[in-house]
Amino acid sequence: MRKFILFVIATVFFATPVIAEVSIDAKASLLMEAETGKILHEFNAHEKLAPASVTKVMTMLLIYEALAQERIKWDDIVTVSAHAASMGGSQIFLEQEERQSVRDLTKSIVIASANDAAVAMAEFIAGSEEAFVTQMNNKARALGMENTIFKNSCGLDVDGHYTTAHDIALMSRELILKYPEVFEYTKIRLDKIMHRTARGEEEFGLTNTNRLIRSYSGATGLKTGSTSQAMYCISATAEKEGMQLIAVVLAAPDPVIRFDGAMKLLDFGYANFALIAKEETGTPMGEIQIFKGETEASPVVIKEQVNMLAPKGKHIVLDSEVKIFDPLDAPVSQGHAAGEVIYTWEGEEVGRSQLIIPQEIPKASVTTMTERLFRRWFFADA
Repeated sequence: MRKFILFVIATVFFATPVIAEVSIDAKASLLMEAETGKILHEFNAHEKLAPASVTKVMTMLLIYEALAQERIKWDDIVTVSAHAASMGGSQIFLEQEERQSVRDLTKSIVIASANDAAVAMAEFIAGSEEAFVTQMNNKARALGMENTIFKNSCGLDVDGHYTTAHDIALMSRELILKYPEVFEYTKIRLDKIMHRTARGEEEFGLTNTNRLIRSYSGATGLKTGSTSQAMYCISATAEKEGMQLIAVVLAAPDPVIRFDGAMKLLDFGYANFALIAKEETGTPMGEIQIFKGETEASPVVIKEQVNMLAPKGKHIVLDSEVKIFDPLDAPVSQGHAAGEVIYTWEGEEVGRSQLIIPQEIPKASVTTMTERLFRRWFFADA
């Protein structure tokens, strides 16, 4: 493959960096920038620990995946099983044979961390909680969660049910990047559902278990959890200055330390790091030859803007390497891959984007090809 390579130097200036360490009274913690997946802080991030209801991040991910694939719909009605109704801990007190919508059950999981709602949705999606847990573990493997085993869909303590701060960040990142609509519920402080049973209708209030939603500027979610074995846990998300962070705290001794620890991590991230935006989507980065097309060449443009994470206060020199593929044969569809741009900093790749053809290029007509051959022949000796 022939490559056209262009090196571009982009320099960004910040003030002198000052980056302090974060200390949290918990068994494990991790801070990740969501878009790049870069880890900004970690402590015992791969230690296997009970996650309590932070487990429900995976349950939520599979619910939103099923909705996106249209295997279920928001208005579908779920009939609650005896097993789902028997769940203890945090719950909305569902009764056997009670009927609830996917929307209200999902809302109850996201806002109020309802164990009974989580199991009801697991059974609705997979046929049984056991089958849903298999899906959870399969998704964990697909996401690279190498130190995670799920035994249930809600996070109640059971032997062999564990994950890590690192793995929680991975599934949290997948959820918020792929299904950002989850924030419609994670940012709600108070809501309600209606119980409809043989006794009639009864309103039930939902209170968000995540205190950061009301106490931390920029907080967007995501999931809290606590049991006697897991102690106090959280996967906290926030967005400021165009940057999304994920702060995970596991096994804090009390809820105050859990929330304060998450806020420390988020403050650390926003104080010390920033995203550097490179060329916008659609920016021309060169051109590619088109054989037998209505046009003989086409510009190639950035498919998706790349943002790169960098420490604030550091002199950053970014190298851009543009690689354009071999000439293409017409016809060429709009959006056809034509190359890529790779960004590096101090020899390490920090981002890349595909280069594409911005508009369709049809095969040249007989008239066009005849005129083109005539011009080449007529002006060959000019």
